[in-house]
Amino acid sequence: MSKKDTSNTDPNTTGHVWDGIEEFDNPLPRWWLWTFYATIAFAIVWTILYPAWPISTKGATPGLLGYSSRASVAADIERYKQANAAINKKLTTVPLDQIEKDPDLVSYALNGGASVFRTFCAQCHGSGANGNKGFPSLIDDDWLWGGTIDDIYTTISHGIRYASDEDTRDSEMPAWADQLTEQEIADVVQYVRKISGQKADAAMAKAGATVFGDNCAACHGDDGKGNRDVGAPNLTDRIWLYGGDVETLTQTVTHGRKGVMPAWAGRLSEAQIREVAVWVHQQGGGE
Repeated sequence: MSKKDTSNTDPNTTGHVWDGIEEFDNPLPRWWLWTFYATIAFAIVWTILYPAWPISTKGATPGLLGYSSRASVAADIERYKQANAAINKKLTTVPLDQIEKDPDLVSYALNGGASVFRTFCAQCHGSGANGNKGFPSLIDDDWLWGGTIDDIYTTISHGIRYASDEDTRDSEMPAWADQLTEQEIADVVQYVRKISGQKADAAMAKAGATVFGDNCAACHGDDGKGNRDVGAPNLTDRIWLYGGDVETLTQTVTHGRKGVMPAWAGRLSEAQIREVAVWVHQQGGGE
């Protein structure tokens, strides 16, 4: 960029030239200037009336109007709590199996339960409740601990293997590495694949049937269809929590599984637990 002699040129240019293009130096329109000044004045008045300038790590200048967005949100929450107090009380007092028989109550519970699920449960079970590896799907008809409304409520309230809740559902898939040989583990894996309708080595599966009967049937049942009293999954339906391929099944038998679900009693209100229990129960797999 160069500087051009403007002594004998258009006074409305700055004298700057770039590629033959001159830079004008015209005044801004008055309406634009007055709008700009108005925004400055507005900002000054706003900082006087409302919280604006940080004065410490704990807050800012309060403003002459004493407005607080936190207080406003808290007031809104309290207002909605009061508005829903009657139906929440009803929701927490009627028997669980009667909630779905009341159209107004079940509608309220489903809407609230969907919100609770998206906030607290979707991180593990997925936004559509279809589960993730290690976290069961809640929309099928396969349940580890039972799919009645009471079963679901108990699971949500007390969790699974959640150490700080004395009423938690507790069981354990043990690690068999110290009790079974590598060959026995390989055989029982082939047997599990066979009873689940997958491709399996016939000879190994035959040997694995004996291993299964001696070590696994106590929890999973002689037919491999599981036991909800101890949270032992059905091994015949090809619905897998961790996977049904040879590698994953071998890892499961060798090292065991001890997944944890938190207990939500005390973290969610009784009404919220019932809402999400109703929501889960109505997702297609409830019994």
